[in-house]
Amino acid sequence: MDISSICMANELVIRRAQQSDHSFIFELSPVLADVAQLSWHSDDVIQKMQLDYISEMLADSLQPQVTVIAERNGVFLGFIHVRTHKDSISGEVCGTIPLLAVLPQSQGLGVGKNLIEFAEKWSKDLGCRLLHLEVFANNKKANGFYQTLGFKPETVQMIKPI
Repeated sequence: MDISSICMANELVIRRAQQSDHSFIFELSPVLADVAQLSWHSDDVIQKMQLDYISEMLADSLQPQVTVIAERNGVFLGFIHVRTHKDSISGEVCGTIPLLAVLPQSQGLGVGKNLIEFAEKWSKDLGCRLLHLEVFANNKKANGFYQTLGFKPETVQMIKPI
């Protein structure tokens, strides 16, 4: 699949991320960590978790995966990482989105929606029937966004500080 030609609507370009794009992806780590709102963890712990998670997602893997950048006129707006995942209920291989981030000033412009559409197409092209993602429970804005795109909660993980 020629990724660079997937989406050109309104001059939005979605293209495969290069090694040189990793600094942009890591720059969005504080944005991703900020929305967690987990008062039982320190900000440092959440930021470290996010940086470690990004590093893990960008590492080479034998499993099918891709990271793409959304940009307009050479300006980076966001990114998505999508890979395959074993569904915890059916056991089938599905697509999963471990990371999606859009610059705060670019939210509401269709960037996230286009990135999700890319992930859907990529997953379907691999024969997947489902697309999975996880989102912090306190991230109400993202939860609403995903639900408008047809995602539904399947399981809820809960925690209690003791």
